[in-house]
Amino acid sequence: MVEKRCPRLQRDGVYRWFSELPSPQRVEFLCGLLDLCIPLELRFLGACLEDLARKDYHSLRDSEIKANNPADLGSLTNLTDEVVRSKLLVSLALLGSAHREAAGVLFRTLTHIDSVINNYGLQLNEGRTGDEFLLLFTMASNHPAFSFHQKQILRQELTQIQNIMASTSKNPSTSTLDAMPTYSGCHKVHGP
Repeated sequence: MVEKRCPRLQRDGVYRWFSELPSPQRVEFLCGLLDLCIPLELRFLGACLEDLARKDYHSLRDSEIKANNPADLGSLTNLTDEVVRSKLLVSLALLGSAHREAAGVLFRTLTHIDSVINNYGLQLNEGRTGDEFLLLFTMASNHPAFSFHQKQILRQELTQIQNIMASTSKNPSTSTLDAMPTYSGCHKVHGP
């Protein structure tokens, strides 16, 4: 009843709730919303995003070239290194949707997460490490440059990371990661 009479109050609550979400959950939520949009809404939102992204074009141009170059991405393999994880996050953010070869390089790097956690004893609850991995795998599992099969595997890895963090965390807010529904991805997959 209050929602119908005070849509502004409801919208402000959603804005406040969204602004307090950690980055992986923000990405996941937005991808879920985009999946609910009709084609004309998506085209309009795409135009709005292009306009917003245009202001940062020149400052991100060199990083975007590297993010879409398989040779540059091939050197980013050490997931235990915080600098490498940071570069991978930037690369995923700037990876073009048609760059399948670059996505393949990223996929091979990211699917070594099991050995990284088990062999190096990487503690996902130390510092920002867990959050970085959650964001990496959330972005990758929703990115249109990856094939449907790759997204499925990345989604399984994301679920595994969430489970590890929830089982080893003393922080109750981490357990809310499992409460966040997961979606198949931002963009519908059209065959291989």
